[in-house]
Amino acid sequence: MTVSQITRSGTPASSTYAVWAGPAPRIDPVRVLRFLRGDHAFAQLIRFALVGGVSNIAYVLLFITVHPSGPLVANVAGSMVSTVIANELHRRLTFRAGSRVDGFTAQWEGGGLALLGLGISTAALAGLDFLAPDLGQVAQAGAVIAVMATVGGLRFLVLRNLVFGN
Repeated sequence: MTVSQITRSGTPASSTYAVWAGPAPRIDPVRVLRFLRGDHAFAQLIRFALVGGVSNIAYVLLFITVHPSGPLVANVAGSMVSTVIANELHRRLTFRAGSRVDGFTAQWEGGGLALLGLGISTAALAGLDFLAPDLGQVAQAGAVIAVMATVGGLRFLVLRNLVFGN
């Protein structure tokens, strides 16, 4: 292992070190794709997050399209359509339950779970506003991220273990 001292400009310095341990490891894309196609929980969690990203993009596009009708209508339309998209993608791609769970069941149970998650996150954020009304924007944003991550994690577990039964 070689240790050399460098700075951002590339000149030697005494306080910044870069460790060179040889060439970067080669990532085999076929192996990565095989891993991501697996039915183990971590691969499903990655697919769950990707589906969430796709459904969020659908939400934003629909929200912008419907916004001339008003932000409330746009929010409801975007939420409903993106939830339907997410439930179907989770059924077919994330959990590969297309042959085990029909579309109606996926929408009914996944939609109910989304409503429950919305209620939990709304209650948590209202509680935060009540308990800490002077919380700064950065702390509020951190709390929103923590609440949404928790709700998303719980939703993943319930979908994986109860709705789509892996």
